[in-house]
Amino acid sequence: MVRKKALSSKPKPSAAAEKSENRRPSNAERSAYFARREAAKVLRSVLQGDAQRQAVGSIKSLVYGPSVKNKKATFALVCQTLSRQEELIYIIVYDILFGQEISLVGGDAEKFLIGRKNALQSALAKLLVRKKVRSIEDLIDFYQPPDVSKPCCVRVNTLKADVDCALLELGKQFTVRKDDIVPDLLILPPHTDLHNHPLVLNGSVFLQGKASSMVAAVLAPKPGWEVLDACSAPGNKTVHLAALMRGKGKIIACELNKDRIKRLEDTVRLSGATNIEVLHGDFLNLNPKDPSFSKIRAILLDPSCSGSGTTAQRLDYLLPSHATDVTDTERLKKLSAFQKKALAHALSFPAVERVVYSTCSVNQIENEDVIMSVLPLATSHGFQLVTPFPQWHRRGLPVFRDSENLLRTDPIEDQEGFFIALFVKKSNINDSEEQNGIRNNPRTISTQKRHFKRYSHVNRKNILMPAVYSGALKIWTSFHLLSVYISGIQF
Repeated sequence: MVRKKALSSKPKPSAAAEKSENRRPSNAERSAYFARREAAKVLRSVLQGDAQRQAVGSIKSLVYGPSVKNKKATFALVCQTLSRQEELIYIIVYDILFGQEISLVGGDAEKFLIGRKNALQSALAKLLVRKKVRSIEDLIDFYQPPDVSKPCCVRVNTLKADVDCALLELGKQFTVRKDDIVPDLLILPPHTDLHNHPLVLNGSVFLQGKASSMVAAVLAPKPGWEVLDACSAPGNKTVHLAALMRGKGKIIACELNKDRIKRLEDTVRLSGATNIEVLHGDFLNLNPKDPSFSKIRAILLDPSCSGSGTTAQRLDYLLPSHATDVTDTERLKKLSAFQKKALAHALSFPAVERVVYSTCSVNQIENEDVIMSVLPLATSHGFQLVTPFPQWHRRGLPVFRDSENLLRTDPIEDQEGFFIALFVKKSNINDSEEQNGIRNNPRTISTQKRHFKRYSHVNRKNILMPAVYSGALKIWTSFHLLSVYISGIQF
Protein backbone atom coordinates (compact mmCIF):
# COMPACT_ATOMS: atom_id res chain seq x y z
CA MET A 1 0.00 0.00 0.00
CA VAL A 2 1.40 3.28 -1.06
CA ARG A 3 1.08 6.17 1.39
CA LYS A 4 0.40 9.56 -0.02
CA LYS A 5 2.55 12.37 1.20
CA ALA A 6 0.61 14.77 3.42
CA LEU A 7 -0.06 18.04 1.77
CA SER A 8 1.27 21.16 3.45
CA SER A 9 -1.43 23.29 5.05
CA LYS A 10 0.51 26.39 4.10
CA PRO A 11 -1.01 27.95 0.97
CA LYS A 12 1.27 28.33 -1.98
CA PRO A 13 2.00 31.99 -2.65
CA SER A 14 0.59 33.40 -5.84
CA ALA A 15 2.80 34.32 -8.75
CA ALA A 16 2.10 37.99 -8.07
CA ALA A 17 3.08 37.57 -4.42
CA GLU A 18 6.31 35.78 -5.36
CA LYS A 19 7.13 38.51 -7.86
CA SER A 20 6.39 41.19 -5.28
CA GLU A 21 8.49 39.44 -2.67
CA ASN A 22 11.49 39.03 -4.96
CA ARG A 23 11.50 42.45 -6.58
CA ARG A 24 13.68 45.27 -5.36
CA PRO A 25 11.78 47.68 -3.06
CA SER A 26 11.15 51.20 -4.29
CA ASN A 27 12.48 54.26 -2.47
CA ALA A 28 9.02 54.96 -1.07
CA GLU A 29 8.71 51.41 0.27
CA ARG A 30 12.16 51.57 1.85
CA SER A 31 11.32 54.93 3.43
CA ALA A 32 8.07 53.57 4.87
CA TYR A 33 9.87 50.46 6.14
CA PHE A 34 12.42 52.47 8.11
CA ALA A 35 9.88 55.07 9.25
CA ARG A 36 7.82 52.33 10.88
CA ARG A 37 10.84 51.12 12.84
CA GLU A 38 11.89 54.61 13.86
CA ALA A 39 8.32 55.25 15.02
CA ALA A 40 8.32 52.03 17.04
CA LYS A 41 11.55 53.06 18.76
CA VAL A 42 10.11 56.47 19.68
CA LEU A 43 6.89 54.89 20.95
CA ARG A 44 8.80 52.45 23.10
CA SER A 45 10.68 55.29 24.78
CA VAL A 46 7.52 57.40 25.18
CA LEU A 47 5.40 54.58 26.62
CA GLN A 48 8.11 53.43 29.04
CA GLY A 49 8.54 56.99 30.30
CA ASP A 50 4.78 57.45 30.59
CA ALA A 51 4.39 54.22 32.56
CA GLN A 52 7.18 55.21 34.97
CA ARG A 53 6.08 58.89 35.07
CA GLN A 54 9.67 59.79 34.15
CA ALA A 55 9.54 60.95 30.55
CA VAL A 56 12.85 61.15 28.70
CA GLY A 57 11.25 63.74 26.45
CA SER A 58 7.99 64.70 24.81
CA ILE A 59 6.74 62.93 21.69
CA LYS A 60 7.72 65.89 19.54
CA SER A 61 11.21 66.27 20.98
CA LEU A 62 11.98 62.56 20.52
CA VAL A 63 10.69 62.47 16.95
CA TYR A 64 12.61 65.60 15.98
CA GLY A 65 15.82 64.40 17.63
CA PRO A 66 18.96 63.93 15.53
CA SER A 67 18.70 60.13 15.49
CA VAL A 68 15.42 60.11 13.53
CA LYS A 69 16.00 60.57 9.80
CA ASN A 70 12.51 60.54 8.30
CA LYS A 71 10.95 62.96 10.78
CA LYS A 72 7.72 63.81 8.97
CA ALA A 73 6.69 60.19 8.31
CA THR A 74 7.76 59.07 11.78
CA PHE A 75 5.84 61.90 13.45
CA ALA A 76 2.66 61.02 11.56
CA LEU A 77 2.95 57.34 12.43
CA VAL A 78 3.63 57.96 16.11
CA CYS A 79 0.66 60.31 16.48
CA GLN A 80 -1.71 58.12 14.54
CA THR A 81 -0.95 54.78 16.12
CA LEU A 82 -0.04 55.49 19.72
CA SER A 83 -1.71 52.93 22.00
CA ARG A 84 -0.96 50.51 24.81
CA GLN A 85 -0.11 47.60 22.50
CA GLU A 86 3.03 46.40 20.72
CA GLU A 87 4.40 49.43 18.94
CA LEU A 88 5.58 48.11 15.56
CA ILE A 89 2.60 45.76 15.14
CA TYR A 90 0.10 48.58 15.60
CA ILE A 91 2.00 50.94 13.34
CA ILE A 92 1.86 48.37 10.53
CA VAL A 93 -1.82 47.66 11.23
CA TYR A 94 -2.55 51.36 10.98
CA ASP A 95 -0.88 51.52 7.56
CA ILE A 96 -2.88 48.48 6.40
CA LEU A 97 -6.24 49.85 7.50
CA PHE A 98 -5.92 53.62 7.23
CA GLY A 99 -2.60 54.51 5.60
CA GLN A 100 -0.70 53.58 2.52
CA GLU A 101 -0.92 50.23 0.76
CA ILE A 102 1.78 47.86 2.04
CA SER A 103 3.34 45.39 -0.39
CA LEU A 104 4.93 42.12 0.68
CA VAL A 105 8.29 43.84 0.34
CA GLY A 106 9.46 44.48 3.87
CA GLY A 107 10.17 42.71 7.14
CA ASP A 108 8.56 39.66 8.69
CA ALA A 109 6.05 41.79 10.62
CA GLU A 110 4.69 43.37 7.42
CA LYS A 111 4.43 40.01 5.67
CA PHE A 112 2.73 38.42 8.68
CA LEU A 113 0.08 41.11 9.05
CA ILE A 114 -0.68 41.67 5.36
CA GLY A 115 -1.84 38.05 5.31
CA ARG A 116 -4.45 38.97 7.95
CA LYS A 117 -5.69 42.05 6.13
CA ASN A 118 -9.20 40.63 5.62
CA ALA A 119 -9.51 39.77 9.31
CA LEU A 120 -8.41 43.26 10.31
CA GLN A 121 -10.84 44.92 7.95
CA SER A 122 -13.61 42.65 9.24
CA ALA A 123 -12.81 43.70 12.82
CA LEU A 124 -13.05 47.36 11.83
CA ALA A 125 -16.39 46.78 10.12
CA LYS A 126 -17.78 45.02 13.21
CA LEU A 127 -16.75 47.93 15.38
CA LEU A 128 -18.56 50.43 13.17
CA VAL A 129 -21.72 48.30 13.27
CA ARG A 130 -21.51 47.94 17.04
CA LYS A 131 -21.23 51.71 17.46
CA LYS A 132 -24.01 52.34 14.90
CA VAL A 133 -21.94 54.66 12.76
CA ARG A 134 -21.03 54.70 9.09
CA SER A 135 -17.42 55.83 9.28
CA ILE A 136 -14.44 56.38 11.56
CA GLU A 137 -15.08 60.12 11.35
CA ASP A 138 -18.64 59.68 12.60
CA LEU A 139 -17.39 57.57 15.48
CA ILE A 140 -15.23 60.23 17.04
CA ASP A 141 -16.76 63.53 15.89
CA PHE A 142 -17.95 64.12 19.45
CA TYR A 143 -14.33 64.14 20.68
CA GLN A 144 -12.98 66.36 17.95
CA PRO A 145 -11.43 69.51 19.48
CA PRO A 146 -11.85 72.95 17.93
CA ASP A 147 -9.11 74.41 15.81
CA VAL A 148 -6.46 76.67 17.31
CA SER A 149 -3.35 78.19 15.80
CA LYS A 150 -0.27 78.69 17.92
CA PRO A 151 2.50 81.02 16.77
CA CYS A 152 5.93 79.52 16.34
CA CYS A 153 8.41 80.98 18.85
CA VAL A 154 12.19 80.80 18.66
CA ARG A 155 14.65 82.14 21.19
CA VAL A 156 17.86 83.52 19.74
CA ASN A 157 20.90 81.98 21.43
CA THR A 158 23.00 85.11 21.90
CA LEU A 159 26.05 82.96 22.67
CA LYS A 160 26.12 82.15 18.96
CA ALA A 161 23.98 84.66 17.11
CA ASP A 162 22.89 88.28 17.12
CA VAL A 163 19.13 88.87 17.39
CA ASP A 164 18.99 91.24 14.42
CA CYS A 165 21.05 88.85 12.27
CA ALA A 166 18.75 85.96 13.14
CA LEU A 167 15.72 88.15 12.40
CA LEU A 168 17.17 89.04 8.99
CA GLU A 169 18.03 85.43 8.14
CA LEU A 170 14.65 84.00 9.13
CA GLY A 171 12.95 86.93 7.43
CA LYS A 172 14.21 85.68 4.07
CA GLN A 173 11.65 82.86 4.24
CA PHE A 174 9.11 83.85 6.88
CA THR A 175 7.28 86.77 8.43
CA VAL A 176 9.16 87.42 11.69
CA ARG A 177 8.82 89.93 14.50
CA LYS A 178 10.38 90.49 17.90
CA ASP A 179 8.31 89.65 20.96
CA ASP A 180 7.13 92.71 22.87
CA ILE A 181 7.88 91.24 26.33
CA VAL A 182 10.60 88.56 26.27
CA PRO A 183 14.05 89.69 25.11
CA ASP A 184 15.68 87.68 22.30
CA LEU A 185 12.39 85.95 21.40
CA LEU A 186 11.15 85.94 17.79
CA ILE A 187 7.57 85.20 16.71
CA LEU A 188 6.73 83.46 13.43
CA PRO A 189 3.37 82.41 11.88
CA PRO A 190 1.59 79.27 13.09
CA HIS A 191 2.63 75.93 11.54
CA THR A 192 6.09 77.27 10.63
CA ASP A 193 8.40 74.25 10.55
CA LEU A 194 11.97 75.14 11.52
CA HIS A 195 13.20 71.76 12.71
CA ASN A 196 15.58 71.40 9.77
CA HIS A 197 16.51 75.07 9.48
CA PRO A 198 20.30 75.66 9.66
CA LEU A 199 19.92 78.15 12.54
CA VAL A 200 18.14 75.48 14.60
CA LEU A 201 20.52 72.70 13.66
CA ASN A 202 23.61 74.73 14.61
CA GLY A 203 22.15 76.03 17.88
CA SER A 204 21.87 79.68 16.87
CA VAL A 205 18.16 79.62 17.76
CA PHE A 206 16.13 77.31 19.99
CA LEU A 207 12.52 76.33 19.46
CA GLN A 208 11.06 77.48 22.76
CA GLY A 209 7.62 78.79 23.70
CA LYS A 210 7.06 82.30 24.99
CA ALA A 211 5.98 81.21 28.48
CA SER A 212 8.95 78.87 28.82
CA SER A 213 11.29 81.67 27.72
CA MET A 214 9.91 83.96 30.43
CA VAL A 215 11.30 81.79 33.24
CA ALA A 216 15.04 82.42 32.87
CA ALA A 217 14.39 86.07 31.96
CA VAL A 218 12.56 86.53 35.27
CA LEU A 219 15.47 85.06 37.25
CA ALA A 220 17.75 87.52 35.39
CA PRO A 221 21.16 86.33 36.66
CA LYS A 222 24.06 88.69 36.13
CA PRO A 223 27.28 87.78 34.30
CA GLY A 224 29.79 86.31 36.75
CA TRP A 225 27.19 84.91 39.17
CA GLU A 226 27.01 81.31 40.33
CA VAL A 227 23.57 79.90 39.50
CA LEU A 228 21.86 76.59 40.22
CA ASP A 229 19.28 75.07 37.88
CA ALA A 230 17.69 72.57 40.25
CA CYS A 231 15.79 70.33 37.79
CA SER A 232 17.59 71.07 34.58
CA ALA A 233 16.73 68.63 31.76
CA PRO A 234 16.04 68.99 28.90
CA GLY A 235 18.12 72.14 29.30
CA ASN A 236 16.46 74.91 27.27
CA LYS A 237 16.10 77.13 30.33
CA THR A 238 19.63 76.22 31.44
CA VAL A 239 21.27 77.41 28.24
CA HIS A 240 19.01 80.49 28.29
CA LEU A 241 20.55 81.33 31.67
CA ALA A 242 24.02 80.92 30.14
CA ALA A 243 23.11 83.35 27.35
CA LEU A 244 21.76 85.91 29.83
CA MET A 245 25.04 85.59 31.74
CA ARG A 246 26.99 86.06 28.47
CA GLY A 247 28.83 82.82 29.13
CA LYS A 248 30.44 84.22 32.28
CA GLY A 249 30.19 82.85 35.81
CA LYS A 250 29.03 79.32 36.55
CA ILE A 251 25.80 77.35 36.21
CA ILE A 252 25.31 74.05 38.03
CA ALA A 253 22.72 72.04 36.07
CA CYS A 254 21.30 69.41 38.42
CA GLU A 255 19.31 66.46 37.04
CA LEU A 256 18.24 63.28 38.82
CA ASN A 257 16.96 61.21 35.88
CA LYS A 258 19.91 59.46 34.23
CA ASP A 259 18.01 58.98 30.96
CA ARG A 260 17.53 62.76 30.69
CA ILE A 261 21.18 63.57 31.43
CA LYS A 262 22.26 62.78 27.87
CA ARG A 263 19.62 65.07 26.43
CA LEU A 264 20.71 67.82 28.82
CA GLU A 265 24.33 67.39 27.77
CA ASP A 266 23.33 67.46 24.08
CA THR A 267 21.44 70.73 24.63
CA VAL A 268 24.40 72.30 26.41
CA ARG A 269 26.77 71.16 23.66
CA LEU A 270 24.50 72.54 20.93
CA SER A 271 24.24 75.92 22.69
CA GLY A 272 28.01 76.39 22.83
CA ALA A 273 27.83 77.32 26.53
CA THR A 274 31.09 76.66 28.38
CA ASN A 275 30.07 77.77 31.88
CA ILE A 276 27.59 74.93 32.60
CA GLU A 277 28.51 72.05 34.90
CA VAL A 278 26.11 69.09 34.66
CA LEU A 279 25.50 67.39 38.01
CA HIS A 280 23.77 64.00 38.06
CA GLY A 281 22.03 63.95 41.41
CA ASP A 282 19.01 64.81 43.52
CA PHE A 283 18.60 68.53 44.21
CA LEU A 284 17.03 67.71 47.59
CA ASN A 285 20.23 65.93 48.62
CA LEU A 286 22.44 68.97 47.95
CA ASN A 287 23.73 70.41 51.22
CA PRO A 288 23.30 74.22 51.25
CA LYS A 289 26.20 74.44 53.71
CA ASP A 290 28.57 72.58 51.36
CA PRO A 291 31.36 74.96 50.23
CA SER A 292 30.60 73.95 46.62
CA PHE A 293 27.30 75.80 46.88
CA SER A 294 28.30 78.63 49.21
CA LYS A 295 28.38 81.20 46.37
CA ILE A 296 25.07 80.29 44.69
CA ARG A 297 23.24 83.60 44.19
CA ALA A 298 20.28 82.53 42.07
CA ILE A 299 18.25 79.32 41.78
CA LEU A 300 15.86 78.31 39.04
CA LEU A 301 13.42 75.67 40.27
CA ASP A 302 11.26 74.16 37.53
CA PRO A 303 10.32 70.87 39.25
CA SER A 304 8.40 67.87 38.00
CA CYS A 305 4.74 68.77 37.57
CA SER A 306 1.57 67.44 36.01
CA GLY A 307 2.24 69.27 32.73
CA SER A 308 -1.45 70.13 32.53
CA GLY A 309 -0.67 73.49 30.91
CA THR A 310 1.18 72.04 27.91
CA THR A 311 -0.69 68.78 27.33
CA ALA A 312 -1.71 69.72 23.79
CA GLN A 313 1.72 71.04 22.75
CA ARG A 314 3.55 67.98 24.06
CA LEU A 315 0.91 65.57 22.66
CA ASP A 316 0.53 64.09 26.14
CA TYR A 317 -3.17 63.63 25.47
CA LEU A 318 -2.22 60.67 23.27
CA LEU A 319 -0.54 58.83 26.14
CA PRO A 320 -2.22 56.03 28.10
CA SER A 321 -1.98 57.97 31.37
CA HIS A 322 -4.09 60.76 29.84
CA ALA A 323 -6.56 58.58 27.96
CA THR A 324 -9.38 58.92 30.48
CA ASP A 325 -8.91 62.69 31.04
CA VAL A 326 -9.39 62.21 34.76
CA THR A 327 -7.14 64.12 37.16
CA ASP A 328 -5.15 61.79 39.36
CA THR A 329 -5.74 63.46 42.72
CA GLU A 330 -3.23 61.33 44.59
CA ARG A 331 -0.53 62.03 42.03
CA LEU A 332 -1.18 65.78 42.27
CA LYS A 333 -0.88 65.61 46.06
CA LYS A 334 2.46 63.81 45.78
CA LEU A 335 3.72 66.29 43.20
CA SER A 336 2.64 69.22 45.37
CA ALA A 337 4.38 67.77 48.42
CA PHE A 338 7.60 67.38 46.42
CA GLN A 339 7.29 70.89 44.98
CA LYS A 340 6.84 72.45 48.43
CA LYS A 341 9.85 70.56 49.76
CA ALA A 342 12.00 71.58 46.79
CA LEU A 343 11.05 75.26 47.03
CA ALA A 344 11.74 75.33 50.77
CA HIS A 345 15.14 73.74 50.07
CA ALA A 346 15.95 76.35 47.42
CA LEU A 347 15.21 79.19 49.83
CA SER A 348 17.64 77.72 52.39
CA PHE A 349 20.88 78.30 50.43
CA PRO A 350 22.78 80.95 52.42
CA ALA A 351 24.00 83.22 49.62
CA VAL A 352 20.98 82.99 47.34
CA GLU A 353 19.38 86.32 46.42
CA ARG A 354 16.84 85.27 43.80
CA VAL A 355 14.70 82.15 43.44
CA VAL A 356 12.27 81.47 40.60
CA TYR A 357 9.64 78.76 40.99
CA SER A 358 7.89 77.74 37.78
CA THR A 359 5.64 74.98 36.47
CA CYS A 360 3.83 74.17 33.23
CA SER A 361 0.70 73.33 35.22
CA VAL A 362 -2.65 75.08 35.56
CA ASN A 363 -3.49 73.41 38.87
CA GLN A 364 -3.76 75.60 41.96
CA ILE A 365 -2.40 72.80 44.13
CA GLU A 366 0.91 72.93 42.22
CA ASN A 367 1.09 76.70 42.00
CA GLU A 368 -0.54 79.17 44.43
CA ASP A 369 -0.88 76.52 47.14
CA VAL A 370 2.85 75.76 46.96
CA ILE A 371 3.79 79.44 47.22
CA MET A 372 1.37 80.06 50.09
CA SER A 373 2.79 77.12 52.05
CA VAL A 374 6.37 78.45 52.00
CA LEU A 375 5.63 82.15 52.64
CA PRO A 376 6.41 82.00 56.38
CA LEU A 377 9.75 80.30 55.66
CA ALA A 378 10.52 82.78 52.87
CA THR A 379 9.83 85.71 55.20
CA SER A 380 12.09 84.24 57.88
CA HIS A 381 14.92 84.06 55.33
CA GLY A 382 14.37 87.68 54.28
CA PHE A 383 12.62 87.02 50.94
CA GLN A 384 9.62 88.73 49.47
CA LEU A 385 7.55 88.14 46.36
CA VAL A 386 8.34 90.49 43.48
CA THR A 387 6.14 90.97 40.41
CA PRO A 388 7.71 89.62 37.22
CA PHE A 389 6.83 91.36 33.94
CA PRO A 390 4.35 93.84 35.49
CA GLN A 391 3.03 94.65 32.00
CA TRP A 392 1.76 91.06 31.67
CA HIS A 393 -2.01 91.04 32.25
CA ARG A 394 -2.55 87.58 33.75
CA ARG A 395 -1.67 87.16 37.43
CA GLY A 396 -2.09 84.49 40.10
CA LEU A 397 -5.42 83.16 41.33
CA PRO A 398 -6.71 85.39 44.18
CA VAL A 399 -6.39 82.85 46.98
CA PHE A 400 -4.09 84.96 49.20
CA ARG A 401 -3.35 88.63 49.53
CA ASP A 402 -0.16 88.86 47.46
CA SER A 403 -1.19 86.56 44.63
CA GLU A 404 -1.12 89.48 42.19
CA ASN A 405 2.68 89.20 42.37
CA LEU A 406 2.46 85.81 40.65
CA LEU A 407 2.40 85.30 36.89
CA ARG A 408 0.23 82.91 34.92
CA THR A 409 -0.24 82.14 31.25
CA ASP A 410 -3.40 80.51 29.95
CA PRO A 411 -3.37 77.28 27.90
CA ILE A 412 -6.22 78.55 25.70
CA GLU A 413 -5.62 82.27 25.24
CA ASP A 414 -1.81 82.08 25.46
CA GLN A 415 -1.54 78.53 24.04
CA GLU A 416 0.58 77.47 27.05
CA GLY A 417 -0.29 77.23 30.72
CA PHE A 418 2.68 78.31 32.85
CA PHE A 419 3.09 79.65 36.37
CA ILE A 420 6.01 81.79 37.62
CA ALA A 421 6.85 83.13 41.08
CA LEU A 422 9.90 85.24 41.94
CA PHE A 423 11.39 85.50 45.43
CA VAL A 424 14.02 88.19 46.02
CA LYS A 425 16.00 88.98 49.17
CA LYS A 426 14.78 92.33 50.47
CA SER A 427 18.32 93.64 50.83
CA ASN A 428 18.94 93.01 47.10
CA ILE A 429 15.87 94.72 45.66
CA ASN A 430 16.91 97.89 43.87
CA ASP A 431 16.45 99.89 40.72
CA SER A 432 17.74 97.03 38.59
CA GLU A 433 14.41 95.28 39.13
CA GLU A 434 12.70 97.93 37.02
CA GLN A 435 15.32 97.52 34.30
CA ASN A 436 14.56 93.82 34.13
CA GLY A 437 10.82 94.39 33.77
CA ILE A 438 10.18 93.44 37.39
CA ARG A 439 8.25 95.46 39.92
CA ASN A 440 8.91 95.47 43.61
CA ASN A 441 5.75 95.33 45.66
CA PRO A 442 6.81 96.93 48.96
CA ARG A 443 4.15 95.15 50.96
CA THR A 444 5.27 92.56 53.45
CA ILE A 445 4.44 89.00 52.47
CA SER A 446 1.19 87.92 54.03
CA THR A 447 -0.11 84.43 54.59
CA GLN A 448 -3.62 85.71 55.15
CA LYS A 449 -6.06 83.67 53.08
CA ARG A 450 -9.01 85.10 51.30
CA HIS A 451 -12.24 83.16 51.32
CA PHE A 452 -12.26 81.99 47.76
CA LYS A 453 -13.21 78.63 46.35
CA ARG A 454 -10.50 76.42 44.90
CA TYR A 455 -9.91 77.34 41.28
CA SER A 456 -9.47 74.78 38.54
CA HIS A 457 -8.44 77.79 36.37
CA VAL A 458 -9.44 75.98 33.21
CA ASN A 459 -11.82 73.22 32.25
CA ARG A 460 -9.51 70.45 31.08
CA LYS A 461 -12.11 69.14 28.65
CA ASN A 462 -12.11 72.48 26.87
CA ILE A 463 -8.36 72.80 26.41
CA LEU A 464 -7.87 73.46 22.73
CA MET A 465 -5.49 71.29 20.77
CA PRO A 466 -3.62 72.43 17.66
CA ALA A 467 -5.36 71.49 14.45
CA VAL A 468 -2.23 69.81 13.16
CA TYR A 469 -2.73 67.07 15.77
CA SER A 470 -6.53 66.77 15.64
CA GLY A 471 -6.43 64.15 12.92
CA ALA A 472 -4.00 62.14 15.00
CA LEU A 473 -6.45 62.18 17.89
CA LYS A 474 -9.27 60.93 15.63
CA ILE A 475 -7.28 57.99 14.35
CA TRP A 476 -5.91 57.15 17.79
CA THR A 477 -9.40 57.11 19.32
CA SER A 478 -10.80 54.78 16.69
CA PHE A 479 -7.73 52.61 16.75
CA HIS A 480 -7.87 52.28 20.52
CA LEU A 481 -11.42 50.91 20.20
CA LEU A 482 -10.41 48.67 17.33
CA SER A 483 -7.70 47.07 19.47
CA VAL A 484 -10.39 45.23 21.45
CA TYR A 485 -11.23 43.27 18.35
CA ILE A 486 -7.70 42.89 17.04
CA SER A 487 -6.54 41.38 20.32
CA GLY A 488 -9.04 38.56 19.84
CA ILE A 489 -7.91 37.60 16.36
CA GLN A 490 -6.00 34.32 16.25
CA PHE A 491 -2.73 34.86 14.40
